[in-house]
Amino acid sequence: MFNIEEFDIKLDTEFIGRNFIYCDEVDSTNNVLLTNKEFSKDGTVLLAEYQSHGKGRKNRTWVSNAGQNLTFSILLKREFKENKVNLINLGSSLAVAQSLENLYQFDVELKWPNDVLVNKKKIAGILIETTSKGNKINKIVVGIGINVNQPNFPGKYDIQPTSVRKEFKTIVSREKLLSEVLNNFENIFYLVNDDPKKILNDWRNRCKMIGEKVKVVLDDKIKVGIFDDIDENGFLILRIGDTVEKIHYGDVSLR
Repeated sequence: MFNIEEFDIKLDTEFIGRNFIYCDEVDSTNNVLLTNKEFSKDGTVLLAEYQSHGKGRKNRTWVSNAGQNLTFSILLKREFKENKVNLINLGSSLAVAQSLENLYQFDVELKWPNDVLVNKKKIAGILIETTSKGNKINKIVVGIGINVNQPNFPGKYDIQPTSVRKEFKTIVSREKLLSEVLNNFENIFYLVNDDPKKILNDWRNRCKMIGEKVKVVLDDKIKVGIFDDIDENGFLILRIGDTVEKIHYGDVSLR
């Protein structure tokens, strides 16, 4: 059982998580915050012990044992320029990475666009969804799944999963980890406008694929080239011979 009092004591934010909703089960925490008008306060965090239709990017299923991990979403309800969305995406994975480093001294690697790896295994993922009014984004929901105390992951995966428990060799406090992630997330959120270059540079420092030959799968297309860098909006710059392409989405793997 999640101890809300223990979580609240460690939460040190102005608005992120100050409206905190805990559920035993929902279809998807992202879906609830996107569609439920009752939960409309900026900074609302919804944590569910189990998601019956948890999802990752490209409508993939996110499978998580009930009561062992952290599956939650953060609602940002304000107007955003479109170029800020990917900065929030990179910043979210950065908040998770910093929290894992601070609490467990993990060597964390970030994989574009939103995977968090420890020892080359996936420990967390991010899914951002938005709604628009006119030509402006008016709501961003940041879905975060972190494998915390799950002991094993049967099945086949493109990237082998792991958990904090498997890497740290002991069961850890989900309450402490969630508050740490939200504290870091709020700090990074302010940087989106105040110092976006810091987000980009901190992210680059944890991405070991930059400079490597990679394969990018874009729906039914495959591109192979050098992962040259990310641009000022966090999009991948792929160098193919003498040409450079900007990649907005896709699955990236070492070639």
